Amino acid sequence: MTLLVLGFTVVAILLIVGTVAVTSVQLSRMRLLDAADGAALDAADALDLGAYRRGLGDAVAVSSTTVRQTAVHYLAERPRPSSMLAWQVAPGTGTTDGQTAVVRLTGRADLPLVGGLLRGLGGSVTITVESRARANLE
Repeated sequence: MTLLVLGFTVVAILLIVGTVAVTSVQLSRMRLLDAADGAALDAADALDLGAYRRGLGDAVAVSSTTVRQTAVHYLAERPRPSSMLAWQVAPGTGTTDGQTAVVRLTGRADLPLVGGLLRGLGGSVTITVESRARANLE
């Protein structure tokens, strides 16, 4: 009987620890997505200097360089959440059509209760998010 109770206790503890870790990853993802949304909105308003030569269409003209620089600057000024070990602007940040700012961020999440064990095994949880924004002129 003692062995059965011990087994159920171990299973219950593993379920609780797993639930806490998954919830922490989801919260870290939402915080990273919030930062990507802010960076994309900031980048969508950053007018590319080439727009002075080409003129404006139906949205603010942006370039991949401007979007990337704005996103990097935005992340540098924003405090990193405590649940994130690191974050950075990822490849794929820029624009595809010259009007929509696409910001991709990657970050490593710090997991409570199991984070130290994962790092000890040489692993971590990496999260990648993408956000798009466009500043229409109409």
